[in-house]
Amino acid sequence: MNFDFTEEQNLFAESVRRFALAHLEKDSLARAHEPRFPFAVAQKMSEQGLMGITIPEADGGQGGSLMDAVIAIEQVAAVCPRSADVVQFGNFGPIRTFSEYGTEYQKTKWLTECLAGRMVISLGMSEPEAGSAVTDLKTTAKQDGANYVLNGTKVFSTFSPDASVFLVYVRYDRGVGGIGSVLVERDTPGFTIGPPQEFMSGEQWSELHFDNARIPAQNVLLGPGGFKKQMASFNVERLGNTARSLAFGRYAYNQAREHAKVRQQFGRPLSEFQGLQWKFADMAIKLESAQLLLYRAAVNADKGLPSAYETAVAKAACNQTGFELAHEAIQIMGATGYSKSSLVEYCMRRCRGWMIAGGSVEMLKNRIAEHVFDRRFDQRPPKPKSAEAAE
Repeated sequence: MNFDFTEEQNLFAESVRRFALAHLEKDSLARAHEPRFPFAVAQKMSEQGLMGITIPEADGGQGGSLMDAVIAIEQVAAVCPRSADVVQFGNFGPIRTFSEYGTEYQKTKWLTECLAGRMVISLGMSEPEAGSAVTDLKTTAKQDGANYVLNGTKVFSTFSPDASVFLVYVRYDRGVGGIGSVLVERDTPGFTIGPPQEFMSGEQWSELHFDNARIPAQNVLLGPGGFKKQMASFNVERLGNTARSLAFGRYAYNQAREHAKVRQQFGRPLSEFQGLQWKFADMAIKLESAQLLLYRAAVNADKGLPSAYETAVAKAACNQTGFELAHEAIQIMGATGYSKSSLVEYCMRRCRGWMIAGGSVEMLKNRIAEHVFDRRFDQRPPKPKSAEAAE
């Protein structure tokens, strides 16, 4: 079993690293504290071929693998953590679902602009009463002739202040089989976008309100019964979240290591104190372990849809490792790491969010336990016997 990159992967990693050093390093700190989507970076990445790495060439992408995109995230994040979000968007997010299930009309209208870095898509999934229990969503899409009429509210949608189009999960009918998705343009009548609000990470999001918003039927991405397809694609999106978590943790680890080499206290470098040596040993073990889980999930996903189990294990491990490493790096670096003049505190805040977004660590552990026991554990309370009899 070979855990080394191929020669081609090594060359690709090096080319991405050179690009990041040349174009992204200079403004990395300022970029991290800018909440809006970095379109200028996206356009540079498009020119470099880093947008659409995982998208088929027929759709305007590079036709590469998920592992290639993971490598790109790692190399970009090592230089400019914030810019890794652009690699995520261009390869793992709703753009993948769009590429896989969109019609030629939809791809021509929106996908080309996204891959050029001129447009960003936002995912409307969570609702005030539907987070981890996403099948409880209440936003409806009712057919009215050649149109669909939408009503409901979405929250916590990444990139929503800047998005031109929104991939929105909707309910056409009752039950899981009644869930699908539609594409909603920003200027759709009846669709309003609330004022920007801010996450702990500094990223902004806006509430999305649909009040008899009317869209043409050609904007339907997945009709009734599309929920399982969407969630299968969502496992791919989780790999992007997973890769960024670990890459941000590694960035913080590297910064703390360099700090420990040169920072002196009590007449000697911090690296000579056993308490810190053990911290770095523990961090290295977590990094290496989580890295292997991420690569396993990505490589096996390239053989088809990713394994829900392998993805859950990798995301849980990398989410926790990324946050723990960034947290420890701040402790090692003291006020230097805690200061906003360092990207280490930024990495910690971002990693904390990924322990919630894309499937919380607790929900992932539920999925892992189902694999362990080879059975499903329903999180909902048992139905009353009278209700069961009525069905």
